[in-house]
Amino acid sequence: MVKRKKVLLAMSGGVDSSVAALLLKRQGYEVMGVFMKNWSDTKNKITGECAWRDERAIALKIAVQLDIPFTTLDFEKEYKEQVVDEMFKLYKKGITPNPDVDCNQKIKFPLLWKAAKKLKADYIATGHYVRIKNNNLLRAKDESKDQSYFLYRISKEDLKHTLFPIGDYTKVQVREIAKKNKFPNSNKKGTVGICFIGKINLKEFLKKRIPQKKGKILDPEGKEIGEHDGIYYYTIGQRLGPRYGIDIDKSKFDDKRNISRWYVAKKNIKTNTIVAAPQGHEILFRKDITIKSFHLISEDVKKLKKSALKSIHVLSRIRQVGELLPSTLSFSKGKFKITLNNAITGVSEGQAIVLYQKQKVLGGGVITF
Repeated sequence: MVKRKKVLLAMSGGVDSSVAALLLKRQGYEVMGVFMKNWSDTKNKITGECAWRDERAIALKIAVQLDIPFTTLDFEKEYKEQVVDEMFKLYKKGITPNPDVDCNQKIKFPLLWKAAKKLKADYIATGHYVRIKNNNLLRAKDESKDQSYFLYRISKEDLKHTLFPIGDYTKVQVREIAKKNKFPNSNKKGTVGICFIGKINLKEFLKKRIPQKKGKILDPEGKEIGEHDGIYYYTIGQRLGPRYGIDIDKSKFDDKRNISRWYVAKKNIKTNTIVAAPQGHEILFRKDITIKSFHLISEDVKKLKKSALKSIHVLSRIRQVGELLPSTLSFSKGKFKITLNNAITGVSEGQAIVLYQKQKVLGGGVITF
């Protein structure tokens, strides 16, 4: 009798990881479900209880329904130290980080695999919408749900022991499978917001550890047009106005000037000033992007540097399921750079830029100015 391969599956209580459990079991794997407890501060607005308890209860129901063992792993200490604390440090520097990328790189995949080896499992699995083919990471079949942007720091070694069961399915298909199998979470809304923390008012969240510090808002010509309450709370490309926490003084402009849509164009942490510009202003656009902490999934970065790289045509993405932007990757003067075919708005320091060739995820890095 052939021994079945054992898989440790991260079950969040959502429909995606639940269907992933079902698919793995159908494929003949011995599935073990695990709930990762990484954040207990978020509360259920109705009960006041920690939200993770509700999510774990749903995950447990699915595990019982599928007759698979289920356990809970507590990584809250590691998550707070390596993801949340780091996020606050970067915001204090005026940089907008991407905690979901850090979460996957530092917590989810390494700690899940460490637990899997202790349990003598052959693989780990998650409900991410991505695919693996020939040990390469590919975008999901459902482009609208593709999550490769958050996984660009995964390694080739990670791919050898990782499974993504729902990558070849659309979200509609996943929900249909859940309904047919009478899963209690078949219509559950997908999680949004920060990894494990959920949807929050980011500004209020940051205020807990970063005090307000008022400063000037300037127009592109350097004229003062308003006041902000903390440069850390705002990101490049963010719209300004009363609805968004900042009011621009309309009396500073001539009546003819368009003041309906203004956006953050630059931030200067030293002078504590924000430069804002009206929609369409040239200062909002950026074509050249420098990349730090550059990572390639299937290639060696050091070899690429030594290969006299002149330019490689790639597709770039600066936000999850954002537009795939035709661009050129180059290496010069010790830095990797992306030159976009067409300038875009909303390029923010600290955010991830992920590179693709067709469906393949090459890797990426952190945007720096």
